Amino acid sequence: MKKHTKFLISLVFLLIAAMIVFVVQRRSDMEEAAANSRQEVVTHEPGIVRFSAGEPQLSAIRAEPVRSEPMPAADPVNARIVYDENATSRISSPLAGRILKLHAGVGDPVKRGASLLEIDAPDLANAEADQQKAISEEMRKRLAYERAKRLHENEVIARKEFEAAESDYFQSQADTRRASARLRNLQASGHENGKFVLRSPLAGVVVERNANPGQEVRPELEQPLFLVTDISRLWVLADIPEKSLSHVHVGQTVAVESDAYPEQHFSATVERIGVAVDPVTRRVQVRCSIANPDGKLKPEMFVRVAFLADGELKGIRVHNTSLVTEGIYVYVFVEKSAGTFEKRRVKLALRGNDHSFVEQGLEAGEHVVTEGALLLNSEAAADAQ
Repeated sequence: MKKHTKFLISLVFLLIAAMIVFVVQRRSDMEEAAANSRQEVVTHEPGIVRFSAGEPQLSAIRAEPVRSEPMPAADPVNARIVYDENATSRISSPLAGRILKLHAGVGDPVKRGASLLEIDAPDLANAEADQQKAISEEMRKRLAYERAKRLHENEVIARKEFEAAESDYFQSQADTRRASARLRNLQASGHENGKFVLRSPLAGVVVERNANPGQEVRPELEQPLFLVTDISRLWVLADIPEKSLSHVHVGQTVAVESDAYPEQHFSATVERIGVAVDPVTRRVQVRCSIANPDGKLKPEMFVRVAFLADGELKGIRVHNTSLVTEGIYVYVFVEKSAGTFEKRRVKLALRGNDHSFVEQGLEAGEHVVTEGALLLNSEAAADAQ
């Protein structure tokens, strides 16, 4: 009897425990279903993708604000930066001789008239001697002319002799001027004793040097001894296709981009447009001038240029990684708030290699996804199903 009672009590406790477990499990399932139902309602909102804070997908998504910029008048093209030849000098020695001293090297800033090197030049010594000889001869013939003039006035000598003395004096003056002009052309004073100093004709930076101590130099050398240029002024050379020629004119503003400074834009101006089409490439060369006060741009650097349209024609500039193409339509994802992204259809005005311009569908200042757009598009497609 006692064993039977214990069995019944145990059975009752088991039933109560089973009921408690059932009730708790049932309540948990109902709460989970309700949560899932709420999440489905939120996630399946058309065109909206949401992530909770801390979800791993957010680490692969990056958004940046967009801004309105002048739109290019033609497709961007590749270009090359070169020296401004109007501010560049290739300097050679006008005299034959041997280099004694070097006063400047590559990278050194120089002023106009600064000494670059010193040469032992026999021709300069000859020029100095010629000047001294010409000055001495002029002095002698001037005295002879003055003496002949006095004698002629007193009718001591014939007029023919006076005219011969006068002619000799004028000829000696011409010889002196020629000898002095030769020294001025060499930027010499006449007291260098054959030591010629090669000077820079303009202010700038030495970017190339083909001279060494003891080297023999002469005027007919193929390579210049020094290349001096003002790197604060450069040229941008771009070869544009024939179809873009009608969109380019002198004085037009040009946007310049470089891989070295991907987040910085430089401004240039069209100076010259080629007069002929290259028969091989079917392109026309356009030369632009660009200011380079901080020296960031380097000659022979490759850049991309876009010829901007005149007037107030502007568009929203976006990265091409932001664009998602579905059929004939183009979409971007706009970050509405933290973890919330809206899929929005846009209309492109111009598509470039790296960036495109949107004319409808975006406003300046909105945050557009630049990395992770395909991930968001996959999430949006999954939610739509």
